[in-house]
Amino acid sequence: MWRALRKRIVECCRSVRPEATDQFLVLLFLAMTARTKKILVNIGMLVFVILSFIRWDGDPTFHIIVGTVCTLFFAFHIAIHRKWLTSITGKVAKRTANAKVTRLYVVDVLLLVTWGVAIITGFLAIPPYLSEIEGMSWLGRIHGVSSRIACIIAVVHIIQHSKQIRSYFKRRNKSG
Repeated sequence: MWRALRKRIVECCRSVRPEATDQFLVLLFLAMTARTKKILVNIGMLVFVILSFIRWDGDPTFHIIVGTVCTLFFAFHIAIHRKWLTSITGKVAKRTANAKVTRLYVVDVLLLVTWGVAIITGFLAIPPYLSEIEGMSWLGRIHGVSSRIACIIAVVHIIQHSKQIRSYFKRRNKSG
């Protein structure tokens, strides 16, 4: 399987067709390890969260696009970690998880809820914002507050996983 995949990647690199680049990127993503995929999704999510807080005066389109892409990264992140979340949910519910895992889980649930509120209110606030409907600014306020709270919780989440992050990059430096 890997030989065929490698052969296809080489073919795509030698090709001059425009769609070859897309094929190459898809094949490259498929050839990556699961850990590398997780890191790429996490880095992408971090970059787009930072970009979403940049003020673009007079043009909400950038924030809407960045927020949508960030939501997709968030969905990928949840999908990648769904097995951990479901297995730990059972352990936490049965009270068989240790204290560290329970803390990780509580932070993850808080992050899920606050990002969920930020995402939902963000999408609900788009039509009133674009059509300048009065009286709907409360959606924007809830969106702003929940996204800021989610960012604070995300920092706690990153700190909790700092050993894993460091070990990934140490391993990458030794092998490369």
